[in-house]
Amino acid sequence: MADIAKSPFWPTKSPVRRSMDARSSVFNRLSLRKSTPMESLPRQLHKNWKISDFELGRKLGKGKFGKVYCVREIETGFVCALKVMDKRELLNYKVEKQFVREIEIQANVRHVNCLRLYGWFHDHKNVYLILEYAAEGELYKVLKSKRRFDDVTASYYTFQVASALSYLHKKHIVHRDLKPENILLHFNNQIKLSDFGWSVYAPGHSKRTTMCGTLDYLPPEMVEAKTHDEKVDVWALGILLYEFLVGRPPFEEQNSSTTYKRIAKVDLRIPSFVSPDAADLIRKLLKYEPEKRFRLSEIGKHPWILKNRLHWPSTFMSLENT
Repeated sequence: MADIAKSPFWPTKSPVRRSMDARSSVFNRLSLRKSTPMESLPRQLHKNWKISDFELGRKLGKGKFGKVYCVREIETGFVCALKVMDKRELLNYKVEKQFVREIEIQANVRHVNCLRLYGWFHDHKNVYLILEYAAEGELYKVLKSKRRFDDVTASYYTFQVASALSYLHKKHIVHRDLKPENILLHFNNQIKLSDFGWSVYAPGHSKRTTMCGTLDYLPPEMVEAKTHDEKVDVWALGILLYEFLVGRPPFEEQNSSTTYKRIAKVDLRIPSFVSPDAADLIRKLLKYEPEKRFRLSEIGKHPWILKNRLHWPSTFMSLENT
């Protein structure tokens, strides 16, 4: 993880060898930050939390560094999600800096299609993130159960993801790990983009060098070890759209080296059952040259979106204006 963004909690130069105790002090420094108040939360939630403040419910999911539970804040009855991560695991895998960066970024994100981070706290063993609760769970599981989405559903999801990415890019945030597993669903098919672990703050059109994310979603510039910018998210949106409509990523192969080669050549093969308008949007998003990729701000004007928008849920207007 060579491309860790500088954080105000970390000195520019660190000793080559640090003790576990010294490195774990990041959690104490992190606790000095205050959660940003949010109008939709009960005022009582803006406090210094501890695990006994929450009633633990069912497990929602499990990731590499922790588990997520549905919880209820006892004093207010507010229902949210609690991500529980073991400190020692974070330190052993040397991802403590990445963890701090994830919190710094997500704490400043305010968009209807991005999962909210309400606050965080820690004890001697774990770090806890208090997150917005998405009632329908992972989009990945929904996609696998249905195998693929119809045009109306796929267009609705694609437009929401594009809206979230456009918002992030205006704030100079690059997500860098877009995939169905990192998208949650709330009521009324409302998309919630989550997992900002690979996200980076890149102001001034700065370029990055870290190869990160998931193989099937990597853009040509990453597999060719070139610098990249926010347009990696545009490429990933094209991969996501293809997977929505086909049920698998476009360059997926059993052998990873073959996948790399197909990505580098943009060896795109779109099945005949994909509508011409949808195929056109996929091709425009999956351009080899990053600067030629379709602009996120233009997604809503594409014929495939406009045609299917007429059939989106009536709740869309209320979501759009949130």
